[in-house]
Amino acid sequence: MPWSSNDYPDAMKNLDKEVREKAIEVANSLLEDGYDEGRAIPIAIDEAEKIGKASNDEMYQLINQNDKWAIKKKGADRASKTFDTKEEALEYGDEQLAKKNIQLKIYRKDGSLERTKKYTGK
Repeated sequence: MPWSSNDYPDAMKNLDKEVREKAIEVANSLLEDGYDEGRAIPIAIDEAEKIGKASNDEMYQLINQNDKWAIKKKGADRASKTFDTKEEALEYGDEQLAKKNIQLKIYRKDGSLERTKKYTGK
């Protein structure tokens, strides 16, 4: 059962809104990967709290624009780089963005958030 910002596990009720939303996202992703709810919830909360503490990280987005995949810094008007495939964009992220302390929010073609990937710099 996928959770939402209006329907989530009781264990997430005391989290800050931003951390709770991340925990919901992570938990839903874990459920899709076959984890059972009892295991997915604590893992998701732990990961969301870690991500929440990384507020000094730059935020980038991988989004679909006009049938191309674009990596764009959050708040920027234009994409940093565009790609024909999502795989190419993720490869670029692993090669180039990994050199920085950033978070990359990866979106599906329909615009829904798929997951967040954290790069810790080298």
